[in-house]
Amino acid sequence: MTTYDELVHYATTDGVATITLDSPHNRNALSRQLVDELFGRLEESAADDEVRVVVLRSADRVFCSGADLGEASGGSMVEGAGALVELQRLILTHPKPVVTRLGGPVRAGGLGIVASSDVVICSDDVTFALTESRLGLAPAVISLTLVPRLTSRAAYDTFLTGRAFDAAEAAAMGLVTRAVPADQLDAAIDEVVAELLKAHPQGLRETKKVLARDILAYLEANAEEMVALSARLFGSDAAREAMLAFLTKK
Repeated sequence: MTTYDELVHYATTDGVATITLDSPHNRNALSRQLVDELFGRLEESAADDEVRVVVLRSADRVFCSGADLGEASGGSMVEGAGALVELQRLILTHPKPVVTRLGGPVRAGGLGIVASSDVVICSDDVTFALTESRLGLAPAVISLTLVPRLTSRAAYDTFLTGRAFDAAEAAAMGLVTRAVPADQLDAAIDEVVAELLKAHPQGLRETKKVLARDILAYLEANAEEMVALSARLFGSDAAREAMLAFLTKK
């Protein structure tokens, strides 16, 4: 794969923009290229008056494997952490509802996208994990949207242990809207989209502002500190060694 291959696809049909993550070589890791392209697609859908709902999905089973550790282990993460803050902010402030479809695993940084989304439907066999603590890191930047979404006990449990948890737990703790049988996932997405299309664009836009207000306030109050923490941890010898060990083992 070359850097010129498109990693995020975009299509519109009947008022719905579908944004598809398609970077199978690293399981949709949040590389600079993928994040840049995702930014562009989200901005394109925001500016298109014909688009009323955005569906975010992956081309293959894995939705997102988190940070691109190959990039992260080689240098400063200040820019990357800042970009992930901006990505979460963009989803939260997007004038159209963002519906995220999860048909496969989500790890680490990918949960920031999930927590930023307005509606998240996942198949009941999807697993999640915040693996940062096992690599000498902390889910710093993505905590900006996760902490306001999750119960406190769930955040302590999943952040500290790094354990995998299932779709039923994710729904119970407030990470996803609901989990459905895998063979009903697309039908459930279609149903949500159909209901959203019944709403007036202004109603959707202004209601999103009301709903996102508290999460955005938390993000704005803590973003600078979390970017600095993320950059410091990714640049530490302990994390660098842990990431290289993980990549070597992998």
